[in-house]
Amino acid sequence: MTDPAAIGGVVAVAVATIAVGSRGLRISRTPADFLVAARQVPPGLNAAAISGEYLSAASFLGVAGLALADGVGALWYAVGYAAGYLVLLAVVAAPLRRFGAYTIPDFAEGRLDSPLLRRVATVLVVLICAFYLLPQMEGAGETLQAVGGGPYWVGVVTLGVLVTGAIASGGMKGITFVQSFLYWLKLLAIAVPALSLALIFHHPPVAHLDGRAPATFAQATTVEFPHAEDVQVSSAVEVRIAGGLDGAEVDGYLVLAPGPHQIAAATRIAFPAGSPAPAVAGPRALSAAQWASPLLRLGGRSDHPLAATYGVILATFLGALGLPHILVRFYTNPDGQAARRTTSLVILLLSVFYVWPAVFAVLGRLEAPSLYLTGRTDTVVLVLPRLVGAGVGERILTALTAGGAFAAFLSTSSGLLIAMSGAVSHDILGRGVVAFRWAAIGTGTATTLAGLAVAGTSINVLVGWAFAIAASSFCPLLVLGIWWPGLTRRGALAGLIIGGGASSAAVVTSLAGIGERGWWAVLLQVPALWTVPLAFATMVVGSRATKGSLPHDVMRKMLVLHLPEEVSRRAG
Repeated sequence: MTDPAAIGGVVAVAVATIAVGSRGLRISRTPADFLVAARQVPPGLNAAAISGEYLSAASFLGVAGLALADGVGALWYAVGYAAGYLVLLAVVAAPLRRFGAYTIPDFAEGRLDSPLLRRVATVLVVLICAFYLLPQMEGAGETLQAVGGGPYWVGVVTLGVLVTGAIASGGMKGITFVQSFLYWLKLLAIAVPALSLALIFHHPPVAHLDGRAPATFAQATTVEFPHAEDVQVSSAVEVRIAGGLDGAEVDGYLVLAPGPHQIAAATRIAFPAGSPAPAVAGPRALSAAQWASPLLRLGGRSDHPLAATYGVILATFLGALGLPHILVRFYTNPDGQAARRTTSLVILLLSVFYVWPAVFAVLGRLEAPSLYLTGRTDTVVLVLPRLVGAGVGERILTALTAGGAFAAFLSTSSGLLIAMSGAVSHDILGRGVVAFRWAAIGTGTATTLAGLAVAGTSINVLVGWAFAIAASSFCPLLVLGIWWPGLTRRGALAGLIIGGGASSAAVVTSLAGIGERGWWAVLLQVPALWTVPLAFATMVVGSRATKGSLPHDVMRKMLVLHLPEEVSRRAG
């Protein structure tokens, strides 16, 4: 069903993004402008840009949707996304900036004198960014599908074209202004609706959370089923159906009898106010105790929740250290001290933002039982304003949330495409502005096509996998490369291949539907639990066994990493 207010919000964000980004076309000329914004971005602007880049579809839609579906234990994702910057601040930010490389592969080769290590790191940059880009594409498709009623592919292609064009024209310098603007837009777009829904509009008492979800439709509600579902009706209710029910085509009013029913894909059912929402066959309808558990439930199931929680903590706390599109931002700071100030401001900005997805998860459980029926809990931020009433207020909130969601996809996709294009152009195609633009067009086209194939996969799960691969590859490379002189090129190479390969294999295996229960579900769906220790151990053991491959000037490089810039310049 088309929502003009939401469509207007998306269009306004797209137009504003193009207007702000056009500045980059005028001021970006050199490779340094395109890759690292000439290393002259001040901490305040850079912090807002990093936050805008970091707050992706997983943050704006996914955290609230996953908490609504699987319980408040899913909020560990939000905790980890923000807390990862504490680790980054303490361990990586300033030394990485002092080293002065353009990309992570630059750091890998510069620190360990290995062209082969650069090539492996480039492959991992593309892999991690691709896994992170796919949920942005999916989120854009779901957003425009939810608010415009059109096909999924329209949102994916729209995002791909906008981002690819912006990156190819303005590079890092241009996109910095865009991402900073989009952070403040996203904060406004999630905070104002959350506060309004919680304080102004009527909603059931919070005590209703003690009941078993899905609950009762507070008002007349039309539920659209994108996929076929098996449901259980608790009591007879008269509804209007357009679509397939129990193997027959129906168009009109009928009484849904108590018991199980099969609903075909693309069916629409209008429920009257006060009617109980049917329960979906499967784990979505959690009891109050299950939903309120502080431990993570994978897919709503209690498969070793403590281990699953630790796996997510490892992935999110350490994954931020290895995200290429975030790390490249620290090369844009003027110096190491500015990098530390930037990181401190980022922690503050992220903490303010992550209060609001939890509010949406609670309100969604009270107000939106239809999302349990359709499985589209990722859209709770988008649909909740439309469920609370009509009028100007509802249209404003709908426009805000739709525009904020599209802003999330734009800003994060921009940063990811910058990292991918920089790695491909700088390390494969040959350096220069023309190579960067062709790399942006090629990678943007490829990821847009891939985004068409991931419809229906949880946004937060896809992003969690990107964090797991980053935590299992670049995190140990950076931590040991910055703080341990004993890291050798062969040890680092072995760790990257084994850690990155093991986590990638676990993700692919999970995508194939293998290991959906028990320990296999935990080990494959949250692989950081074992792949992060494996990567660190491989690098340490491999380095001790290959001391002959230690760079000859390792101590000079360690001094560059840890001495203040002015001291290094005087010493040089």
